[in-house]
Amino acid sequence: MDFSALFDFLGNLQKNNSKEWMDANRKWYKSLREDFILWLDGLDMAMAQVDDDYYPTPGKKGINRINNNLMFHPHKPIYKDHFGAGLDKAPHSADFYIEIGVKQCLLAGGFWRPDPMTLRSIREGIDYNGEELQEILDKPSFRKTFGTLYEDEKLTNAPKGFVNDHPHIHLLRNKTFAVVHELDPKEVLSKNFDKKIKTVYMEMLPFRRYLNNAASV
Repeated sequence: MDFSALFDFLGNLQKNNSKEWMDANRKWYKSLREDFILWLDGLDMAMAQVDDDYYPTPGKKGINRINNNLMFHPHKPIYKDHFGAGLDKAPHSADFYIEIGVKQCLLAGGFWRPDPMTLRSIREGIDYNGEELQEILDKPSFRKTFGTLYEDEKLTNAPKGFVNDHPHIHLLRNKTFAVVHELDPKEVLSKNFDKKIKTVYMEMLPFRRYLNNAASV
């Protein structure tokens, strides 16, 4: 995958974020999209070799649309400023997300504002065994890779059914359970980029497995 060409395309798209420009450059976009899908296919096979529980996710299934959803976000530009994709996308599970864009590049995973039933299951998992999740989050290599949980909206008080003095109240109040590893564009352009992705994937895996186990109860 020629990521320098992808950055070039995305940069031009953001300067000319219109259907007219996209229509005039549709061939360029489709060529890059096909290359990105092929790259994802290779990554998909590589991940399956390092994770026995990996859920096969072909590039065409994993890649996100480049169009913004203007029905719910009418003030956003027509097109996104990145190519994004989710891998290991088992139904109702936390996937592994890749984003390559002009403003930011990142690797992420977990649950972003899950539905009420899933969120309740995760919280019940924390109530039952929050120590395990805290150990994962406190692991030095994990903190070095991701820092803390992704900062999103939180409840002011304990969720319904839990108490404010719960030993893991700081976790229970979260509405999102995800982590993010930001990338420098130079890392994306590096010949070791795929290796970097594998390293981050494996570091994140215990976190995602914990959430998936909790969500499946």
